[in-house]
Amino acid sequence: MAIFKVMTWNVENLFSLGNNFSPKTEAEYTEKLNSLASVILTLDPDVLAVQEVGDLKAFTELLALLEGRYPHTCLSAFPDPRGIRVGFFSKIAIAEQEDIINFPEGGFSKVISQDTEGNLTEVNRMGRGALRILVKPQENISIHIINAHFKSKLLTFSSTNNNPRFAPKDENERSLVAGLALIKRTAEAVALRVKANKLLENNANQGLIVLGDLNDVPSAATTQILHGPSGSEIGTRGFNLLDKGDDTRLFNLAPLIDEKRRYSRIFQNNKELIDHIFVSQELLPGQPRKLPQVDSYIDAMDSLPSVSDDPNLRRGKPGSDHAPIIAVFDL
Repeated sequence: MAIFKVMTWNVENLFSLGNNFSPKTEAEYTEKLNSLASVILTLDPDVLAVQEVGDLKAFTELLALLEGRYPHTCLSAFPDPRGIRVGFFSKIAIAEQEDIINFPEGGFSKVISQDTEGNLTEVNRMGRGALRILVKPQENISIHIINAHFKSKLLTFSSTNNNPRFAPKDENERSLVAGLALIKRTAEAVALRVKANKLLENNANQGLIVLGDLNDVPSAATTQILHGPSGSEIGTRGFNLLDKGDDTRLFNLAPLIDEKRRYSRIFQNNKELIDHIFVSQELLPGQPRKLPQVDSYIDAMDSLPSVSDDPNLRRGKPGSDHAPIIAVFDL
C-alpha cells in the first residue's frame, strides 16, 4: 500500500521585506513565515504546491523552517508583474519539471488584455506561469502534477503611479476590466486543458493531478473547461461506470470535501471554493473506484478571514487568506 498526500495552498503574498505587498517589519515577516511553516509541518504533505510566492528569498527562508522534510523544490521562472509565482516543496525526488507559460497550439493564440496604463493590448501567454513536475511515489507509480494560479477575480485598475488601484473610476471601467479578466482566465484554463490532453493521450501508466488557485468555483465555466467530458463526475450515477470519456476526463475532488467545509476563501463574508484538485482516473483505481480522503483545512489557522477587493488591507497579516486543500490517495 502506498499512501500519497498532495496539498495545494495559496500562501498569500509571500514576499521578503522591501516590497509593496510584503510585511512592513521584520517581526511581521517572521510571524508570517512561522505561521505558514507551522501549518505545513502539521499537515505534512508529501508534495506541496504553493501559489503567491513573491521571491526566491522568501521561498528559501520558508523552506529553512520545514525541518529538512522537503529536500526537493522548484519555482516557476515566470511570475506576474507583481512578482508572484507558483512553486513546489516535495519529499519525493522531482524527476521532471517544466514551465508552462505560452498559449499552446489548439488553444487561444492571443487574447485582449490591458496594460498598467490602461491601454488595450494583446497577450499570448499566461499571466502567471504554471509549473509541471513528475514524481514517483513508488517505483511503478509516476504522477504528473501541474500547479496553476489563474487570473484573479480581485481586479486591479490602471494607475499613473507605481501603486496599483483596486477601486474603479466608474462602472464602465469595472465591467471592462472584469470582462478582460474573465477572458484571460478562460484562455489560461484552455491552455492547461490542452496540456492535460497531451499528457493523458494514450497513457495508462502515469497519473495526472492539476491543482492550484483557479480563482473560480466548481460550477464556473473556466473550472468546467478543465474537467473535460461531462457525465461521470464524482457523486453522479455514472462515476463508477467505465466509459470512453474516462481517458480524457479530469475529476474534480471538490464533492469529496464535507459540505460544511467546502470552501477555501471567504470574500465579503461569502464562502467560496476557488482552490481545486483535479485528478485523472489513474488516481482513482479499482472498481468501484477507490476515493481519496479530501479536506479543506479551513481551521488550520484558527479561522479564515473575510477579504475584500483591496488586498492592501491584509498586508503584514500572518498565515494566509486561503485554506490548504489536501487529498490523500491510497495507490
